[in-house]
Amino acid sequence: MKPSLSDVMMFSVNNIKEPNGALSFIELPFSVRRTFWVSDVRVGDVRGKHAHRFCEQFLICMNGSVNVTCDDGENRQIFILDSPLKGLYIPPMIWAEQYYHSNTTLLGLASNHFDESDYIRDYECFKEAILKS
Repeated sequence: MKPSLSDVMMFSVNNIKEPNGALSFIELPFSVRRTFWVSDVRVGDVRGKHAHRFCEQFLICMNGSVNVTCDDGENRQIFILDSPLKGLYIPPMIWAEQYYHSNTTLLGLASNHFDESDYIRDYECFKEAILKS
């Protein structure tokens, strides 16, 4: 099945405020096998620039803000993560790029362990893989 931008979903993170603090949680559409975070990125730098063949991801901006551009090979959409109460689900075979703003820490949750062979790092190769799917 061909991936589509309609499969990329923005989630609201559950947040329970109590007198002694707040508890935030999310229930993901996949089991987490890997957690990563990105920090100390210069303002204006772009990261990501890849798609995954099989891995699902969920991104939360814990601090600062990041614009995430998702691309299904035909269409592009920008999602803004500017609060730890927003999360973005990115399914396999969606090209994603993250544009960083001031003092940003991005948390990523992934369905698979790191495997370099799962990454498509060249946009033209990504478009060819989409045509084959």
